[in-house]
Amino acid sequence: MICTCNIDTPLGPMTAAASDDQLIGLWFVGQKHYPADAQTWVNQPNHPILVALRTWIAEYFRGKAGRPELLLSPRGTAFQQAVWEILLRVPHGATITYGDIARQLAAARGLPSMSAQAVGGAVGRNPISILIPCHRVVGADGSLTGYAGGMDRKQALLQLEGAGESPPIQKNP
Repeated sequence: MICTCNIDTPLGPMTAAASDDQLIGLWFVGQKHYPADAQTWVNQPNHPILVALRTWIAEYFRGKAGRPELLLSPRGTAFQQAVWEILLRVPHGATITYGDIARQLAAARGLPSMSAQAVGGAVGRNPISILIPCHRVVGADGSLTGYAGGMDRKQALLQLEGAGESPPIQKNP
């Protein structure tokens, strides 16, 4: 059974999902790749994982959250999981490029190269926003590119985390 609740944040409402003792999802309501089956989930805002998540989110938006102590269990392919594992190592207040992630994956797999576009697809399908920090991924020139939750939110999250100067937003053609 998937338990869910809504969480109000300064950047808009989010939907969280937990299964047993694991967080499986956190999305801005209506974002790209928002789960189509969310209406079938059971609203249980007092589920222990969801209570702990709401506390962490409140601290995060106050600028006081440390590393979350929640068991994260994002659902995805092996490739997506590998990309998300790299995202988990990007420190608060830092950024990484799609190319950097592709190079790390290629090196780990003994390959000469890997597609940054494939990495971008996996980053965009991250089901646990903020905690798996896909908002910390920027373009090769440091500009803000793509974010399933919206570019304004990405910029706000990076500013909240003090990720250097506010990177410019790259407009998609």
